[in-house]
Amino acid sequence: MRILVTGGAGFIGSHVVDSLIGAGHEVGIVDSFWAHGGGRRTNLNPNAQLFELDIRDGALADVFARFRPEVVSHHAAQHSVAISTQDPGFDADVNVRGLINVLGLAASNQTSKVIFASSAATYGTPQYLPIDEKHPQLPESPYGITKMVAEHYLRYFAASAGLRYTALRYGNVYGPRQDPNGEAGVIAIFSGRILAGEPIRIDWDGEQQKDYVFVGDVARANLLALDRADNEIVNIGTGIGTSVNALHQAIASVVGKDVEIVHAPKRAGDVYRCVFEIGKAQTVLGWSPLTKLPEGIEKTVSFFKAT
Repeated sequence: MRILVTGGAGFIGSHVVDSLIGAGHEVGIVDSFWAHGGGRRTNLNPNAQLFELDIRDGALADVFARFRPEVVSHHAAQHSVAISTQDPGFDADVNVRGLINVLGLAASNQTSKVIFASSAATYGTPQYLPIDEKHPQLPESPYGITKMVAEHYLRYFAASAGLRYTALRYGNVYGPRQDPNGEAGVIAIFSGRILAGEPIRIDWDGEQQKDYVFVGDVARANLLALDRADNEIVNIGTGIGTSVNALHQAIASVVGKDVEIVHAPKRAGDVYRCVFEIGKAQTVLGWSPLTKLPEGIEKTVSFFKAT
């Protein structure tokens, strides 16, 4: 199968590419290597065909005409919550206009399906736990708003053009290749700083919990979605909440040393507890997380030790 992965040089996208190629598929990558994005040339799989351009670019039409993807895995995005609040217009331009460009070209080039990287950010502050796919979507950042809007465009193109989709709402994805200097990805940030002997910052009381899912498991969900869960929206997490304090202790244990902790107030918009209900993923995708948190942390720390 020919599959085009937008954002395929990024943290999650590159793992999706590796999984698809490992399963024998022909893969093309669209990535702009934007300075504030996750795309890195070191993440590129040499067996994939690279198209270096922005998803908003008119030249994307040439990529679709040449590569003729049967499926698009759409991971390209403006993914920074901070940038989305500083420049909501830019955030919407990439995440909404860029998506519309991709969907329009997919529909006009006989692409059969789009797999979309959605987010827990569409839910906002949980009204109940665990969060299932029927939970109200009340996003609290422009980034979360664009991900929610994107799901509506998926439904529209499915109804108007017959373009099938699967939207995967990711929990807190972590693992090798995540940016240890970014604003998100506490496991990568803590791993990088503890390895470097630098202080770490823990906001609030550190007991806030999130649902951390290993990137390899996320890539496997994308692989399964190639021919399953048509026109479905699916949570991808573990169903287990882990506190920031517990993460710190686990990472320090794997590294074999600890560092100074700098305590800080609650960040605006931070959610105290976010845990997914993942029964639908098991039912419609046949997917369950296989990587336990200690194993995932070891793999992540080993990656950063080697880089």
